[in-house]
Amino acid sequence: MIKLALPAGDNRAQVAQVLSAVGISVDGYGEGSRSYRLPASRPEGVAARVFRERDIPIQVALGNYHIGICAAAWVKEMQARFPDQPIVPLCNLGAGASALLVATSEGARDLANLPLVRMASEFPNLAEAFCIAARLPRYRIQPVWGAAEAYPPEDADVVLVAASGEPELRGQGLDPVFRLLESSTWLIANRDSLQNASLARVLAPLIARGRPVALDALSLPAPFAFIGQPKDIQLNGADALRLAVPDGHQQRHVVDALRSAGMQFQGYDESTCARRPGSDIAGLDVKVVRPQDMPQLVALGQVDLAITGRDCLMEHLYRFPSSPVAELVDLARGQYDLSAVVSEDVPADNISQALSHWRQQGVRVLRVASEFAGTADQYALSRHLPRYQVIPIAGASEGFVPEDAELLIEGTETGKTLRENRLKPIDLLYRSTTCLIGHKQPSLSGRRRKVFEEIVSALRRAAGDQ
Repeated sequence: MIKLALPAGDNRAQVAQVLSAVGISVDGYGEGSRSYRLPASRPEGVAARVFRERDIPIQVALGNYHIGICAAAWVKEMQARFPDQPIVPLCNLGAGASALLVATSEGARDLANLPLVRMASEFPNLAEAFCIAARLPRYRIQPVWGAAEAYPPEDADVVLVAASGEPELRGQGLDPVFRLLESSTWLIANRDSLQNASLARVLAPLIARGRPVALDALSLPAPFAFIGQPKDIQLNGADALRLAVPDGHQQRHVVDALRSAGMQFQGYDESTCARRPGSDIAGLDVKVVRPQDMPQLVALGQVDLAITGRDCLMEHLYRFPSSPVAELVDLARGQYDLSAVVSEDVPADNISQALSHWRQQGVRVLRVASEFAGTADQYALSRHLPRYQVIPIAGASEGFVPEDAELLIEGTETGKTLRENRLKPIDLLYRSTTCLIGHKQPSLSGRRRKVFEEIVSALRRAAGDQ
C-alpha cells in the first residue's frame, strides 16, 4: 500500500487538479470531503491522508507516509532546523505559487538600527535563519499560528509571510524588504521509501507532469544588509487600550457577543475581517489575530484584553503555569467539548477500557496527537497513562487515528466530523467557550483603565443575559 500525504487548505483544489490530470483519483479530495482518510480509486493500492501542509514534511520524514505534496516553504521550514531528515524533493508541481517575503510596516526604521528586532512568523526556523544571515545584533522570534501581517508596528518590527507577491503585502500596509524564497507545491518522498518501496505507479505520472529541478535555495541577505538611516515612525494609539479579537470559526460568536454588549467594529462582522477594525470607542485600538496567539500576547503585555477560546487559554496555562493571564468573562458562546477521541474500532467507552484494550494489543508507547500539545501532555499525566508520546500537529487532526496515533485530544461541536472519520469521544476534558482574557493584575491608569473597565463590564453584563 502506497501512503500519500495531501494538503488541506488553500492549495487543495489546485493539487486535486494536478492529480486528476495525471490519472490519480482520490475520492472526495477535490470536493473538500471532511473525511481526512481517503481511498484512491486509481491507481489501486494507494491510501491518501489529508494534513495541514506544515505537518506533511514531518510525516514523510518520519516514514509514516511514503510520498507527500506540500508547499516548498514548509519543506524549507523543517530543513532549517532538521537538515538531515530523510526527505527527497522530487519535482515542482507548479501549483500554489507564492513567495516568502520579509516585510516591515510602512515607514519603519531600518532593522539593524533597532535595539531589539521583533520578528513574527508562521515560519520561525526560516525567520531565525534570516536574522542570523543578516547579522542582526539582537532579535526575538515570535512564532504565530498565522496572521503575522497584522503584528507590525505595535507587536513586531518585521514579519516573514507567504504571499502572492509584493503588491499583496503593500495592500496590507506593509513594506516588503526581502524575498527569501519562491515557493510552490512540490512532490516529496521519504528517502528509505524510494529505495525500498514500489512507488512508480504514483511517482511516474507526477514526475512526468512536474518540473524535476532542484529545490530553490534560500536567498539569504548579506551580513549587515539592513544598516541605514533610521526613519521616524508614528504609532497611532500608542496610549490606547489594546483589544485583540479572533478570526476564523470564533469570529461570528465574538461579533454576536460584542453586539450584545453594544459594541461594533467597522470591518469586523460575520462576513468581513479587516486586520485593524475601526472603533468608535475613544482610546481603544482593535486588532484581529489568531486566537491561539492571544494568551501569549496578553502575557507579554502586547495587548491588554483579548477574546479567545478557553481551549487556547488552558493550553497556554498548561505550558506556562505561572503566566499572569486569566479568564475575565465567560461569554457563553461557541461552546464545544474538548475530549479524548479514539477510533470507533476500539471496544471502549472510557479511557480505562481503552488502555486495557491497547495493552492487550501490545501497544508499548501510546501516541497522543493534538493541536494542543500542552493540554495533551497534562491529560496524559492526569489520567496516569503509561508510556506515551505527544505528537504536536497543526490541524486536520481527525485523520491521525488510528494509523498515526492511538488517541486524539480534539474539540467537537456536533460530532459530525468525528463520525465521518469513524471516531468517537471516550473522555471529556472540559467544555470550551469563547471568553475574555486579560492580565491578572493589569497595570493601567487614566483613560486606559476606564476603557478597560467599560469593556469588561459591558461584556460581563451581556454574558449574564445568556
